[in-house]
Amino acid sequence: MRLLAIAPLLAFALSPSAQTPASPAPVPPPAPPSQVAIQVDLAKSLGPYRPIGSWFGYDEINFTNGKYGSQLLPELHDLSPVPVYIRAHHLLTSGDGLPKLKWSSTNVFSLDANGKPVYDFKVLDQIFDEYKAAGVRPMVELGFMPKDLATGTMAYEMPYPKTVSGAVQSPPKDYAMWGELCRRVVEHFVQRYGRDEVATWYFEVWNEPDIAYWQGTPEQYFKLYDYSVAGVRKALPNARVGGPGSTGPGSQRAIAFLTNFLNHCANDKNAATGDPIPLDFISFHPKGSPHLVPPGPGETAHIRMGLQNEISAAANGFRIVAASAKFHSVPIILSEADPEGCAACSARENPNNAYRNSPVYPTYTAAAMKALADLAAENKVNLIGMVTWAFEFEGKDYFEGFRTLSTNGIDQPVLNIFRMAGLFAGDRVSATTSSEVPAEDIAKSGVRAQPDIDVFATKSTHEAAIMVWNYHDEDLPVPASQVSVKITGIPAGVHKVLLDHFRIDDTHSDAYTVWTAMGSPQSPTPDQYAQLKAAGQLQTLTSPTWLDVNSGSVTIPTTLPREATSLLHLTW
Repeated sequence: MRLLAIAPLLAFALSPSAQTPASPAPVPPPAPPSQVAIQVDLAKSLGPYRPIGSWFGYDEINFTNGKYGSQLLPELHDLSPVPVYIRAHHLLTSGDGLPKLKWSSTNVFSLDANGKPVYDFKVLDQIFDEYKAAGVRPMVELGFMPKDLATGTMAYEMPYPKTVSGAVQSPPKDYAMWGELCRRVVEHFVQRYGRDEVATWYFEVWNEPDIAYWQGTPEQYFKLYDYSVAGVRKALPNARVGGPGSTGPGSQRAIAFLTNFLNHCANDKNAATGDPIPLDFISFHPKGSPHLVPPGPGETAHIRMGLQNEISAAANGFRIVAASAKFHSVPIILSEADPEGCAACSARENPNNAYRNSPVYPTYTAAAMKALADLAAENKVNLIGMVTWAFEFEGKDYFEGFRTLSTNGIDQPVLNIFRMAGLFAGDRVSATTSSEVPAEDIAKSGVRAQPDIDVFATKSTHEAAIMVWNYHDEDLPVPASQVSVKITGIPAGVHKVLLDHFRIDDTHSDAYTVWTAMGSPQSPTPDQYAQLKAAGQLQTLTSPTWLDVNSGSVTIPTTLPREATSLLHLTW
């Protein structure tokens, strides 16, 4: 069924005018292992579980209180018992408050005829009131530059897809005025939502200042950071501030930018105050790189994911932080961590993105979450979050191919991986498999030689959660693998456990395949819409089952297709 996501795009992909990267050469599908043995030891703790996946973001902040945005936010809150954080662009951008692709505005700042600042919090309040109503917490991204403060010589707003090249991305005319804007915004948040609440938020300075999102020099960004955090801390002395939200670091440029930023914070004085520079968290953006592989003789067009790019960039960032004498234990937030770099670029524009409606996206995310957690532990750094840069787009077709969590109120398969992760609790426990691709190997060469049939498990007092997935970079049809999950270390005195087996694959927790089976309606009937809503929820593979415990263990056999994910939830 996944090929349905690719077939309509193939003619475009192979046309001379298609503006897509050169595709890698086709490869034969790797043979899956016939049997995979997984061992989980609930008695062997690896330390407290850290839920890094409860973070989400999007370009268009004005979608927050749109028809479907206001429906999605409570769903995100309900994913797990831990706080869910939301990051969005264009918090301080000037404009009419109407969203477009990769564009939004709040018009919070302007100058009057005498050059005096005017602050208007109306649109900002609507957005942050929506966050409060949904019970989610903001990761406040301080950007972009208000029109009356911008120094850029180009038009303030450039049309999509050139939206990152306008003057909205330029340095301020007056750094002190920018710092005062940051202070006034945070002061307003404190007055409206309370000092204790705002102290739980994160304040990040700008977005990807090492590329076109910042039209100044690195030194000008460092100065912007100094004035920003000085303004935030003046309004709320215990506010959590950080950055730089830079790319990669997969390139030498991105590596140098992050390194120099940390050196600035460690060794320089704040340009605004002359004091030491606060840095409460470090952020950067590792991304993958998928490609549509055209068919060769006797072959099928398919998507080749690029997990290696994301994991190797994260590993570089972790090593940079670990090498910092002052900041090696500071929390790290991957404030964008995704299979590629443009949520607003649909699969219609770029067929490399055809994975998005399918179970490939959640399975990739499961593999990425474990690899990131493993690399953070290996480098002894404090990873607390990875932001999935996906939300929803108002006024677009159903399953148009944007990187989304839902489409017109219908949940995408990827949202269910976070519902699964929400069942993790307590301690991470030992879990091994006969078909694992270690994180360091993914960082070197991706998942190409063999599938990554892997596992992640937690245990708390009366429950355990075991996630198992079958991931490969090549999304090709191959036979399913037979997987046997042996779970030991069930507490003494427990004679039965209740198994709930949740599944994401082409026929479970996947509204896209239901929609295509309906004939891909763009105006579904009420009955069809209700079916799609139900199909988008996390579904079980089997009915709940009581299992007998023998000598503290149970064994659960299952058939796991390529690009499928299971969550085995045991309670006793």
